[in-house]
Amino acid sequence: MMKNKLTTMKMNKFTTFSVALMASAFTTQAQDINQARKAIDAEQFESSKSILKSIIKAKPSNGAAFFTLGNVYLTQSVEDSAKIYFQEGLNASENAKLNYIGLGQMDLNKNDLTGAQAKFALATKDMRKKDVQEFVYVARAYMNANKPDYKGAIAILTRAAINNSQDAQLQLALGDAYYGDGKQNEAYVAYRSAFQLDNTLLRAKMQLGVLLKGAKSYDEASKAYNEVIAINPNYGPVYRELAETYYKIARNKPSQAAVNYKTALGYYDKYMSLTDYSINSRMRRADFLILIEDYVALEAEANKMIELDKVNPRIYRYLGYAAYKNGNVDVAIKSLESFINAPANKPIALDYLYLGLTKIKKGTSADGLSIDPAAFSAGLTDVKKAIEMEPLAVQDLSEVGKKLFTQKLYNEAAAIFEFGANTKESSNLLDDNVYYGLANYYANTNKGKDVKVDVVALQKADAAFEKVLVASPSYLEAYLYRARTNRLLEKDDAMVKNYEDYVAKTTELGAAELAKPAVKTKFIESYNNMAASFANTDTTKAKEYFKKTLALDPANSYALESLKILK
Repeated sequence: MMKNKLTTMKMNKFTTFSVALMASAFTTQAQDINQARKAIDAEQFESSKSILKSIIKAKPSNGAAFFTLGNVYLTQSVEDSAKIYFQEGLNASENAKLNYIGLGQMDLNKNDLTGAQAKFALATKDMRKKDVQEFVYVARAYMNANKPDYKGAIAILTRAAINNSQDAQLQLALGDAYYGDGKQNEAYVAYRSAFQLDNTLLRAKMQLGVLLKGAKSYDEASKAYNEVIAINPNYGPVYRELAETYYKIARNKPSQAAVNYKTALGYYDKYMSLTDYSINSRMRRADFLILIEDYVALEAEANKMIELDKVNPRIYRYLGYAAYKNGNVDVAIKSLESFINAPANKPIALDYLYLGLTKIKKGTSADGLSIDPAAFSAGLTDVKKAIEMEPLAVQDLSEVGKKLFTQKLYNEAAAIFEFGANTKESSNLLDDNVYYGLANYYANTNKGKDVKVDVVALQKADAAFEKVLVASPSYLEAYLYRARTNRLLEKDDAMVKNYEDYVAKTTELGAAELAKPAVKTKFIESYNNMAASFANTDTTKAKEYFKKTLALDPANSYALESLKILK
């Protein structure tokens, strides 16, 4: 499933804790800056914005306040507002140059490395030897860019550490950079150092648990988080990490998934109670509901968000996903189309996938036995768009294809399975090829005498079964279905070879396998069809195979009547 996939779709998490410490270098200024810093670290972004705006109104010369506020907006992906505050901050008389760092990150987001580096140079110009905060902010800009450059951040922070190794904020940033670069041991040392240097720095201690979570040491991670809670039970972000840990536990223990998802959601709601319940925090909760697949709660949350903000297009994505999963097809189609067609949005593969599957669902009859061809075609077009954007989206199609197959909608099932059957990277490749072959085969059985078989579809079925045998030679049913498919194609030589392979490979499994009634029936099918193929060209062989049938079933009427004719 791209749901692990969707990719596929990840929770919109607070990235690299970028603004949590943006005001830390200015503790000698007004207490409100400290309050804003604490609110940001607690991920109470609306509260922090209110505090920072009041600082700016009272003291427009405070460049640090502009910079910190701009970073809050940048964290929330509100780039227009971020840019306004960074630019206005350049006119401040105190710490104005910090705002070049914010504008530099925006350049990085646009892949303008030259522009970003020029702005970072302006921000760090005339720094004293032991100054460090500007380097920390520049490193975080590299980490928080749309395309993070963790190695670049490590290089900046390592140089800064030569004269400032005892700076807790630098060690925390270094931990984040190492973590992003996949260097777990180095990250652990940096986080531990940060907390030892400043034992009020709960985020550093929490990150030790995050490392354990990443190593799948979930019990140890939970213990680490509970140590943070023991210090400050109102530190919100730790509950989000606990929620994600229980989500991971649920994914690794499917038999206990329901109870662990419930625990995870309880922790996430605790996290929400300690934040600001803004539209942005609600969206983060919506992302989490998608992860734990609670689409009933997601639909309710999406409707609440629409009441708060009727124009935010991202809400329609959540509503569309939930409505699709909950079977509310009209709401799903309207919501997803509203999201996709909004000019400022950047649709992802999952948006088109769910839209396409919803159209197919809408076109399916109430009894599930037929689909409107126009609706299926329209849905398939959107599914193709999804796969063009993200080939592994095919992994979310298998269950849809299987449902169509069980409803005996074989042509439609084949059209769905074809995507996965031809995506080598898919974890469902083997399974999808089996169903793709079967769907194409069954779509061509039981046709009337005047209805021609679909030769192309049957050739695709044969090719699919061949792929299966290459990947899994022990899947003997594939030999049988290749034989049946070639019989429909009237390719007798290929049919005989496939039946011979089936009989030979099955015989190798021993007497116990041959004693099974189902195997006996398939052997009779094999012998009779091979005999029939030789009836006009080699009567001796034909008789030989019919006799093999009678050895298994002495009363087999087809074999008995055929032998009479051959005599």
